[in-house]
Amino acid sequence: MENPYNRRRNASQGDDPMKYEAISVERDGAVERVTLDRSATRNAFDDLMVSELSSAFEAAGSDPAVRAVVLTGAGDSFSAGADLRWMKRMASYTYEENVADAKAMASMFHAIAGCPRPVVGRINGPAVGGGAGLVAACDIAIASERARFRFSEVKLGLVPAVVSPYVIGRIGPAKARVLFITGEWLDAARAAEIGLVDTVVPHDLLDRAVADLMAEITSSGPVAAAEAKRLVADVAAGATDEHLADLIATLRASEEGQEGIGAFLGKRRPGWGE
Repeated sequence: MENPYNRRRNASQGDDPMKYEAISVERDGAVERVTLDRSATRNAFDDLMVSELSSAFEAAGSDPAVRAVVLTGAGDSFSAGADLRWMKRMASYTYEENVADAKAMASMFHAIAGCPRPVVGRINGPAVGGGAGLVAACDIAIASERARFRFSEVKLGLVPAVVSPYVIGRIGPAKARVLFITGEWLDAARAAEIGLVDTVVPHDLLDRAVADLMAEITSSGPVAAAEAKRLVADVAAGATDEHLADLIATLRASEEGQEGIGAFLGKRRPGWGE
């Protein structure tokens, strides 16, 4: 098996061959950037965007040349949630059609949260409903001070059912209960205070903050970064001491682990950081 840190790619080699309509996908070295690209609707979801996001994150997760994924929105919004025209169509769906639609949405969130690459949210503006759920599904979320957040489903007589596992996992049941019941707005500072986002920066420093984080992620061992993400989920699910001991023993003996330890002892950069 080829070592991921021996592979060298540039942006042109990494161009995604798939053609998307509701999103755009770009590659810059080892970082994939997925943009919700419907600025005229404030990047609202419809069934096409749901399908394309699932495909994009599944593709990124299966490509060993991708070290991290940035998720953001085009224009001044991150995502306004469900598209009004899509909601009108859903109003006439049968129960079975609504179940299928909800399952497709759930699969999209699973593709993002379960992507084996670190997923960083670049939250450039308001995130509402399912858009706020996308924020919760990211591993790390960096928000502009202009961003605002709202789980607005209750205002429509609905609940944020599909996104609830990711939101509760990020902010806990007590805070989620308040936000789900009230549908109130949160500014960026309050979102950081409760843990919905990790960092808030001035809007003009958002790209610098994301770039700095990408540099940190890509300087880490690619396998180790993926295993670190999986480790948190495993521990939350009740991983045993045996499982954890096996994990560290396996990584110590792995080619990447040996390279990292050797580089540290030899006072040189590891192969994946060159």
